[in-house]
Amino acid sequence: MCQQTQVATVLPYYARWMGRFPDCATLAAATEREVMSLWQGLGYYSRARNLHGAAKAVAEAGEFPRTIAGIRALPGVGRYTAGAIAAFAFDEATALVDANIARVLARVFAIREAIDGVGLAHVWEMAEALQPARKGRVFNAGLMEIGALICTPRAPRCGECPVTEFCAARELGAPEDFPVKKARRKMVKVAERCALIMRAGEVLLEHQSGARWRGLWKLPALTRIPASAPEVVIEYPFTHHKVTLSVYRQRAGRGMREGCEWHAIAALAEVPLAAGHRRALEGLLRI
Repeated sequence: MCQQTQVATVLPYYARWMGRFPDCATLAAATEREVMSLWQGLGYYSRARNLHGAAKAVAEAGEFPRTIAGIRALPGVGRYTAGAIAAFAFDEATALVDANIARVLARVFAIREAIDGVGLAHVWEMAEALQPARKGRVFNAGLMEIGALICTPRAPRCGECPVTEFCAARELGAPEDFPVKKARRKMVKVAERCALIMRAGEVLLEHQSGARWRGLWKLPALTRIPASAPEVVIEYPFTHHKVTLSVYRQRAGRGMREGCEWHAIAALAEVPLAAGHRRALEGLLRI
């Protein structure tokens, strides 16, 4: 949950999640709708789907894998996550590279390639070369703490650093020139136009099947702009996009559009809605 999301935002979601899914077996037995409903609002929904898939894999195997290869075989688990699990759960001397460790190593070795590009391979190479024979948990935690508390992005406290005598960036007199990063991606503006279609106590929603929104519900998309003014216009972020959502009130037609279903307004809290669309509905329906 903390991937791409601040801890303060995560805490209430974590408490609700663990209350509902206290172990792998419980999560594995849940439906995708239940999983997405508890995750809604956190964004990056592939994380929830992967976590659900990983729980199913662990439940089917009967135990959590202990090897790096086995851990990486779980849905959504990459090189960093596998290394972190092996080091912190099983005390293996296994390399892992998060933002803090990457910054420390980029400075210690004065890595001039972008660490969010080709330089990342160099950082991983250094992380693996430095691993001790044992006590991976302590070593990797120490590297993380140096990055978080001493080798900070701005105004690093080099005088307090336990590895300052080995630091090439400090020797160059320019620790803040490292790590090198690629230019930020520009925010892309997106216009989204949807319909508010209601009948007695219900609202029409469209189920999403695309990779990004799969498992969520949204207001039905419009293919052309109505002549009337929108009922509400809101903006919300989505990865590197800034979405402007305009919602137009429309009458219920005779036919049902494919992928759409009626949902009771009183039960919308249980429906896994895309965050921006929930905000729009809350404003329009006063819920």
